[in-house]
Amino acid sequence: MRFAHPYVERQPMTAEEEAYDYLLGAICSGTLRTGDRLIAEDIANEIGMSRMPVREAFRRLAADGLVTLRPNRGAVVSGLNIEEMHEVFEMRSALEGLAIRVAVPKMTERDLSRLERLLDEMDDYREESSGWVSRHRAFHEYLCSLAERPRLLRQITALYSVIEPHMRLWLQHAEKPMSAREEHSVILDAIRSGDAAMAEAVLREHIEGTIPPLIEFLKSEHPSSKK
Repeated sequence: MRFAHPYVERQPMTAEEEAYDYLLGAICSGTLRTGDRLIAEDIANEIGMSRMPVREAFRRLAADGLVTLRPNRGAVVSGLNIEEMHEVFEMRSALEGLAIRVAVPKMTERDLSRLERLLDEMDDYREESSGWVSRHRAFHEYLCSLAERPRLLRQITALYSVIEPHMRLWLQHAEKPMSAREEHSVILDAIRSGDAAMAEAVLREHIEGTIPPLIEFLKSEHPSSKK
């Protein structure tokens, strides 16, 4: 299941939401991988519900770009090609840049302390790629949540769900950049300066700098993803 972010208020889930959350967690964690076939009956039995909410969850995941629905052939877990990966990171850069620009004037010392603790947690999981990715995502989503723009945060969260399986696969086979802590600390320094435009520029540079190494890895692992 997904790492539960402390700032997200959890509401009671419907059967469809439970199925969606279950499948999203399995995809993001790499339990379900690109090309895996999803059988509604099997999944429904596994989580103890009827097939209808599972099928509705398939439709939501398809809208997120995580599942491909095939007429009369069920659903399969989708992957991103290189062009799509570029697009998602460009969108992340723009939307997170907007979020931090809005958030900087609102941030308190308590917010900054929480972000520092999230960086410490990332360091604690340097040797465990799955845990590190979860806490990296928690850092960015908490930062964006401080803009207090729920629609914007939902869009950013959806983008993370699309790229997270690829990030996990990448970091299972590649060493995390030694500069990871430093890059995130620079973001906090920019926030502390109170200069919202500089904080946005630093965050966007950080996000866009991830694209080349990730795409090089995808090309080496999945040559067909170049298209």
